[in-house]
Amino acid sequence: MKRQLFMWPVAVALSAMAVFAQGTKVGVVNIQAALVATKDGQKAASELEGRRAPKQKDLERKQAEIRSLQESLNRGGNAMSEQAKAELVRNIDVKTKSFNRELEDNQAEWDGEQQKVLQELGQKMMAVIDKYSKDNGYSVILDVSNPQTPVLYASSAIDITKDIVDLYDKNAATAPAVPAASGSAAPAMRPAAKPPVPAPVKK
Repeated sequence: MKRQLFMWPVAVALSAMAVFAQGTKVGVVNIQAALVATKDGQKAASELEGRRAPKQKDLERKQAEIRSLQESLNRGGNAMSEQAKAELVRNIDVKTKSFNRELEDNQAEWDGEQQKVLQELGQKMMAVIDKYSKDNGYSVILDVSNPQTPVLYASSAIDITKDIVDLYDKNAATAPAVPAASGSAAPAMRPAAKPPVPAPVKK
C-alpha cells in the first residue's frame, strides 16, 4: 500500500511532463558555441587576444627570467658564497612575487573585458533567439552550454544553434538588444591559457 502511494505522485508527474512535451515545441541551443561562431564573436575574440598578446608575451619573458635564475641557483648554489646565494634567493623571491601579482591583475582585467563583451553580444543574441522562437513557434529554448540546464539528452533534430548563428550574422547589426532574462548568467568564453606560476624558490 505504501509503495502504491509512493508511485502515484511519480506517475502523475510523468504524465504531466508527457502532456507538456506533446503541446510544447522545444529547441536547444549552445549559446557559448553560437557566440564564438558568429562574425561578431570571432571579431571580438580576435580583438581581445590582440590586446592580451603583448601582456602575455611580457609575462612569459619574466617567467623565463625567473626560471633562468632558479636554474643558476640549482646549478651553482653550492659553489656560491652564503652572501651571494642569499642575494640570488631574495632576487628570485621578489621577482616571483611580482610576477604572481601581475599575473593575477592581468587575469582579472582579462576576465572583466570578456564579461563586458559577452554582455554586449549576449543581448544581441537574445534578441535573435526571441525573433527565431516567435517566427518558428517555439515555446521553450534551452541553453545546453550551461551546466545548470537540466538536459540529459537532446536530439540533433531540435538543435537550433546553427540556425541562430546564421540568423545572428544576417540580422544582428539591425536587431534591437533586449535585456537578458532575470537570473540568467552570461555564457563564458573559453579562457586563454595563462603562464604557469613559477615553482617555489629552493633555498
